Amino acid sequence: MNPSDGTLKELLRSCRSIAVVGLSAQPDRPSHRVAAYLQAQGYQVIPVNPQLDTVLGERCYPDLAAIGHPVDLVDVFRKPQDCLPVAQAAVALGAKALWLQLGVVDEAAARTAQAGGLTVVMDRCLMVEHARLLGH
Repeated sequence: MNPSDGTLKELLRSCRSIAVVGLSAQPDRPSHRVAAYLQAQGYQVIPVNPQLDTVLGERCYPDLAAIGHPVDLVDVFRKPQDCLPVAQAAVALGAKALWLQLGVVDEAAARTAQAGGLTVVMDRCLMVEHARLLGH
């Protein structure tokens, strides 16, 4: 069950740094569009993709552990079967939230993140929810 709209609003207002796991360099890909939107809204976007050096003008990291400092929210553009290790890494990194994008549901990843104290959102688009809740 996803958090209430009130909880999501508070999360979106309090989070300033967002690691985007699976961020593509291709502008037509959903991950790229969402990350560009988040940058335009003033969030610090931290790309995570082992195949790239930079995306959207930001240094790209091969995985969450390589970031080396806490991030507020981990936004995941990966297949459900790839989410559990991402959830474990998000907990280890000290993130406040794990957000699985539209079409991505992984109950084991959600349980792991929640047990680590993270707020979890599944099967929702971060860009759509931000625009809906904060009116941008």
